[in-house]
Amino acid sequence: MKTDTPLIDTPQSVSVVTAEQINDQALRSIGDVARYVPGIAMESGEGHRDAIVIRGNLSTADFFTDGLRDDVQHYRGLYNVERVEVLKGPNALVFGRGGGGGIVNRVLKRPFHERYATGAFSIDQYGAGSAQIDLNSPLTLSSEGRLNAVYERLDNFRSIEGERWAINPTVSWHFGADTDLDLGYEYAHDERDVDRGLPPAFEGTIDDPARAVEDFDETFFGIRGVNRSDFDKHVVDAKLTHRFSDAVTFTSKALYGDYDKIYTNAVPSSAVTDENTVKVSGYQDFTRRQNMLWQNDLVARFATGALEHTLLVGIDYANQDTDAGRLRGFFDTLPADQKSANGRETFVPLADPFVIPDLTFRGGSGERNAHTDAEAIGVYVQNQVEIGEHIELIAGLRLDWVDIRVQDFIGGTDLSREDSLWSPRLGLVVKPQDNVSLYASWSRSYLPQSGDQFASLSPTTAALEPEKFTNYEAGVKWEIQPGLDLTVAAFQLDRTNTRSIDPVTLDTVLTGEQRTKGVEFEVNGKIGRLSLAGGVSILDAEITEDTASAPAGRTTPDAPDFEASLWGRYDVTDRFGLGAGISHRSSVFASYTNEVMIDPLTTVDVAAYYDLSERIALQVNVDNLFDEKGIEFGHGDNNLHPVDDRTVRGSIRFAF
Repeated sequence: MKTDTPLIDTPQSVSVVTAEQINDQALRSIGDVARYVPGIAMESGEGHRDAIVIRGNLSTADFFTDGLRDDVQHYRGLYNVERVEVLKGPNALVFGRGGGGGIVNRVLKRPFHERYATGAFSIDQYGAGSAQIDLNSPLTLSSEGRLNAVYERLDNFRSIEGERWAINPTVSWHFGADTDLDLGYEYAHDERDVDRGLPPAFEGTIDDPARAVEDFDETFFGIRGVNRSDFDKHVVDAKLTHRFSDAVTFTSKALYGDYDKIYTNAVPSSAVTDENTVKVSGYQDFTRRQNMLWQNDLVARFATGALEHTLLVGIDYANQDTDAGRLRGFFDTLPADQKSANGRETFVPLADPFVIPDLTFRGGSGERNAHTDAEAIGVYVQNQVEIGEHIELIAGLRLDWVDIRVQDFIGGTDLSREDSLWSPRLGLVVKPQDNVSLYASWSRSYLPQSGDQFASLSPTTAALEPEKFTNYEAGVKWEIQPGLDLTVAAFQLDRTNTRSIDPVTLDTVLTGEQRTKGVEFEVNGKIGRLSLAGGVSILDAEITEDTASAPAGRTTPDAPDFEASLWGRYDVTDRFGLGAGISHRSSVFASYTNEVMIDPLTTVDVAAYYDLSERIALQVNVDNLFDEKGIEFGHGDNNLHPVDDRTVRGSIRFAF
């Protein structure tokens, strides 16, 4: 809401995963977080990036950090996170373009005026583990500093290896009682194997969908030392807050980010053939991006007669410059009869180890090289009107001017697209009593046809209006007791202006539509010594009008009809605690073809905690306790990622 509004008064579904839950479950990634949040699923992200599916809509860009856009494709860490917020449904009024299914916002740890020092070490049976510190201290009477840092070693039962490390110092100053300034810097480095998973066992059909090939869970369908990703980021952020009075506050945030990424891989690009072979191709991608973001909000509280208002007025600016390219892999050393006509594909016998011939990455057929300038200015206003003690109305409107220019150096084109996007939001909250609210909302968001990464424009897409996301939602929020919340939400999310092909003229037209209907239940909080987090999601996501991806009637991929999860920690004594969780996901299709099925998956996690003293605590987590086999998620029909097998992780946490 960008205002100081309790969740019970917010007219949309919001899930919050706290630092306490992250530590209890030993969560290491956004993908781990998603397992216990209803309505959100993960795609494999090709083994080198976070990719979320919220209410049936996939995105690699709908990520934010402290409310500022964090859309470069990479894996985001949790070492410096205070909490992770998942906002479901379009959120353009607050966050701007995109976010059609929802967004994920990481709230980072910031300094406070006390001495505080903690650290942790962890390791599992594969040698994967981490070391991290969190140091906080006053610097002067009116300033404080904090330092978070981590080193993490990656490994698993598939011998997918890598490492990442990051450091995040932050400083806060207080100028009098009314003005605060926060400055932060983060450097992160991530280098790892790119794991594309397994191919399906055969070419499936809608009537007979394929599954992943069996008995190859530990087989690496790539080239060791070649399938690698290397990512670096430098991010500087600042936040200035000034309180003109108890009723009027101004906040200005700015961020500059410099990101550099390259990844290379060989990848299965077909199912297992009748000859017991798998088609393989390869490519190398690079992305260099600079983000400059600036956001300004003025919040004023006032009354007009019997009505209490909370008025938000804001303006933000974003400038994103991206250089991106792709070199294709060529099997130059193979004779002509063992590779495709363009030299980029060959068939490899299915075996363990899976031996792919040498690849040469160079320019040629399929090469890409482009520069993108994306500039956006947004202005917005929102009013929360309290009518007595029991009713609140929320109305807001945002206008974005988005200018995208893509220079394609291979295709020789220089195309641009300008849009003015109006994003409204309406909400009603009725509170029959202080701990219960009933709400209804309607909101809309847009996404330019260049995609959420602004990767390309063609003469066709440059002429097309943006995709539109419209969400209708109603729900109930109940604070059962202080600190224990239950939420029930029902919604319909329509994605329209999606590209399709006119069957008569063969022109690209915007008649495609996708609809997701669903119900979500969520519980979060504490009952005495018991902490709970989990919920249930029931979805019906399908193509309702023919799109360029699929005809009407197809099921949306990576959107399970049914998901359920529950995590609990019970403190048996002041020093000893136990934790357990279960997560279940029904079957899903791997892509819009609906020809490859990912079977249902149920996993159980457990944990134990023991405080040796006030300063030292021990923890053991066992993920996938019963060693369930199966596919956790995929990327298209030919890249299906196995669930990690039983993993035992020991941790020691200390304060000093």
